[in-house]
Amino acid sequence: MTTPPQTLRMKLADLVGRIYPAHDCAHLVARIVEAFWPEGSHPRRRARMPSNRLWSAADSMVITYGNSIMDGQHKPLDLLNDFLHRFLADTVSSVHILPFFPFTSDDGFAVTDYRSVNSSLGDWSDISRIARDFRVMSDLVLNHVSSQSTWFNAYRQGHPPYDRFFFEADPEDDLSTVVRPRTSPLLREVETAMGTRHVWCTFSHDQVDLDFRNPEVLLEFLRIMRLHVDNGIRILRLDAVAFLWKEPGTPSIHMPQTHAIVQLMRVLCDFAVEPVVLLTETNVPNVENLSYFGNRNEAHAVYNFSLPPLILHAMLSGSARHLHRWQTTMPPAQLGGAYLNFTASHDGIGMRPVEGLLPDEEIGAVLGAIRAFGGEVSMRTLNGGGEAPYELNITWFDAMKGSFAGEDGHQIERFLCSQSIVMALEGVPAFYIHALLATPNDHAGVERTGVKRAINRHRWDYPTLLALLEDADSPQANVLRQMRRRIAIRRAQPAFHPNATQFTLHLDHRLFGLWRQSLDRDQSIFALHNVSAEEVSVSPMAINLIGGETWVDLLSGETISPTGPDIPFAPYQCRWISNRG
Repeated sequence: MTTPPQTLRMKLADLVGRIYPAHDCAHLVARIVEAFWPEGSHPRRRARMPSNRLWSAADSMVITYGNSIMDGQHKPLDLLNDFLHRFLADTVSSVHILPFFPFTSDDGFAVTDYRSVNSSLGDWSDISRIARDFRVMSDLVLNHVSSQSTWFNAYRQGHPPYDRFFFEADPEDDLSTVVRPRTSPLLREVETAMGTRHVWCTFSHDQVDLDFRNPEVLLEFLRIMRLHVDNGIRILRLDAVAFLWKEPGTPSIHMPQTHAIVQLMRVLCDFAVEPVVLLTETNVPNVENLSYFGNRNEAHAVYNFSLPPLILHAMLSGSARHLHRWQTTMPPAQLGGAYLNFTASHDGIGMRPVEGLLPDEEIGAVLGAIRAFGGEVSMRTLNGGGEAPYELNITWFDAMKGSFAGEDGHQIERFLCSQSIVMALEGVPAFYIHALLATPNDHAGVERTGVKRAINRHRWDYPTLLALLEDADSPQANVLRQMRRRIAIRRAQPAFHPNATQFTLHLDHRLFGLWRQSLDRDQSIFALHNVSAEEVSVSPMAINLIGGETWVDLLSGETISPTGPDIPFAPYQCRWISNRG
């Protein structure tokens, strides 16, 4: 490889000095460059500068497992490719294929081999084939590996370099302040060639945490990043990154070294010839989550984790008060950054991100409704004892069965309203495949696996699914048809660019309203969403429609007069009122 640019070396040297002050800085910088740009590859001469050109209004994402669709005959990744091209080619631009590596538990997040595609799904050529037509996001599961992985087996046998790959602690250490997302014991006792050791397990005893204090661990993941990029991956999701750096006696979350490692990866992506986007997965309270934007030098994008539980509460309560209050305090994403907006994902609906945003009694009402609609609640252990809700386990479609008053006949309208809010907000919208397909709760999956999250991880039989999608009256066909229509409308509107101006409107508490304006200030959209089962109306003057312009509801096609009568909203009706059709 040619000599790397001096700016690259200087940026890396600064970060290496902060992360690994006891190591030979120049030597480690050279190894980092070699790991990410091996023989035959090279960095850009200049780093990409932050800009809003990484995405557009046409961008949206579907989230799916590699085997969310199966038929028992073809490779699941081939079936996924067929589904994407058949139903979503003109709808979404990106696809997040959840961990597609060999694994032992947690539906892929206990990886045994980072360099292979799970043979039951397909191979790297199948990933690359999808990547030719969609921007593919993969998971960099970098906090932990499977206890049955080659790495951990080599650790137990004392084989270098893996003998120093895993984080060890002493049961006598002060671990009282460590932040945990689970109720299982933090340390696992294991026998090794070096004697009895206690390894750190943030998530489960099958997911053993790596020790990034050893730079060899970081270097190995940089090589894995390069492997992903070489196979067509253009978005890297840093899974559970908040827990990366541990120190007994501290909360061991959001440590300064963790942020420095994200910054180091951002530098490498900014100098990569390929346009690689970093997305951090930090399911934590809102202020902590936003810290991963850094100063335009960490993640390009962060999950908007407070959004799902707040939208859920709004749809169940019929009031957007708490959603509105939170949204008015949200800063716009920094230049070169974007929010990833979603309601449903492969995990449950996280409740930590609404700590301090929803009163306890409102959280209790949400839990009661979710249980009434067939869902489950997962708990986490609190420091000092006790438990608190960590996430709600239910499909988003079934969560829309009713309100706090019980089940009703508005499930599809309520569902579409919740997704339209996601589409209208500043950021890039993402849709879980089981939301797009109106998948009901998979209780059989929970019973079969004993895992609550399985309720939202159904595996569709492809012929069965195709038959349902051909039946215009099925919930699957109805929801997918209407979702495709709304996403198609959205992607044609410059005012829905992920970084377009946004202002939260002050309206009736049953309406959640936003004003969006395109970057060139030519198009305005007033996106109004009735989150209640009641009929509501709003005066055109209340949203300041400019006279002399022709205003059209993009969803219904109706013309809206700035001086006309109040604008009516049926239960859960949404209107995107624009001066440019």
